[in-house]
Amino acid sequence: MQTPKKIAITGSGLVGSLLAIYLRKKGHQVDVFDRRPDIRTMEFSGRSINLAMSTRGWKALENIGMAEPIKQIAIAMDKRAIHTKGKPMYFQHYGNEGEAIYSISRGILNKRMIDLAEDAGVNFIFNTKVWDVSLPEAILYTGETEKGEWEAHQYDMVFGADGAFSRIRHKMQRRSMFNYSQHFLNTGYKELSIPPNEDGTHKLNKNSLHIWPRGEFMLIALPNLDGSFTCTLFMPFEGENSFESLNTEAKVEEFFTAHFENVMEDIPNLIKDFFKNPTSFLVTVKCEPWTYWNKVALIGDAAHAIVPFYGQGMNAGFEDITVLSEFMEMYGDDWERIFSEYEKSRKPNADAIAELSYRNFMEMSSKTADENFLLRKKIEKHFSNKYPDRWVPLYSRVTFSNNPYKEALEIGDFQKKIMDEVMAMENIHEKWDSEEVENKILEKLSK
Repeated sequence: MQTPKKIAITGSGLVGSLLAIYLRKKGHQVDVFDRRPDIRTMEFSGRSINLAMSTRGWKALENIGMAEPIKQIAIAMDKRAIHTKGKPMYFQHYGNEGEAIYSISRGILNKRMIDLAEDAGVNFIFNTKVWDVSLPEAILYTGETEKGEWEAHQYDMVFGADGAFSRIRHKMQRRSMFNYSQHFLNTGYKELSIPPNEDGTHKLNKNSLHIWPRGEFMLIALPNLDGSFTCTLFMPFEGENSFESLNTEAKVEEFFTAHFENVMEDIPNLIKDFFKNPTSFLVTVKCEPWTYWNKVALIGDAAHAIVPFYGQGMNAGFEDITVLSEFMEMYGDDWERIFSEYEKSRKPNADAIAELSYRNFMEMSSKTADENFLLRKKIEKHFSNKYPDRWVPLYSRVTFSNNPYKEALEIGDFQKKIMDEVMAMENIHEKWDSEEVENKILEKLSK
């Protein structure tokens, strides 16, 4: 057992809310500050990429008995539905039988988790801007404006769960020996929507993550409980096919007719939503250290924001909490060691999933429609089914396992070298499932 502490969390998002529940269940007093209004009192739309909950996220919820209530607001997606131009739609199954990722509305999930946190005794303080933190003393300073009068709030420790542009991390960055980098993609995103049929059913297959891959840009769609789909258009900010170039209603209609004609009729509010909803950016944030003594720690996007193309942003943040909790159980009141071991464990894995997420953007936008890529995946699946103890595909290691992301990256790179050699074999398209190919993979795995 730990001695109860007075703990502040900045940020009432998914990671902040779940962390608050974990800390309350361990007997701590928890205040959560957020500069925004209570999300439960406002409409949440316009700039959301639906979440894809997978094994790591479910583990964090299962640990505190929250998995079942959350599954009630989720839809299982066991495959990708690929919509290529000029060809029939086809499916790519994610994993083995019964393995799926789960589509969850970010807004609905966040509201539910704040409710569960309040039920656990967490105190939320909304519409309150945190401008500064005293790292050695764990004092938060709030106020109406950055230059105005501030109020001091004394805590035993502070967690920064306030996102990619964290105010807590901003203060930590002013220290010497603090490393920080941010990298923006030249690709942004915009939310669109496919409404349900009149009878409330889904217009597209509801148990799939739909992708319209078009090279430098793509459209994806994830199902919602009400029969709708949340769509996200990813494309460059500038250039021939870009958000900058789509600056009139006529150009938007012409662009969608040329590239997404088969889904245009399913997006009746296309023009209105395109110009109403903001164009958002995608950023990768890396930093170290994540902690200051036994007083302050970063968690989730505040420590390691990643691009969304592996669907692991929330899952990685939830896994932070799982690991932190394990060290809390292990080291009791030695918070300095808890923080140190938490950072040492999570930092390499956060860097690994950042790299994997960036790579998966290329896979989703272009390779999913490439015949050689499809054959490559077919060979991997065939071999994996025959030798499940010898070959677990990279996607499964990341999505359907709790093994370290760093390990998945390293093994994935090793498997890629093997598959590069396999794909270079003469007449591979004809003999992909032959004993010769199988023996070549086994030989390479044995070295």
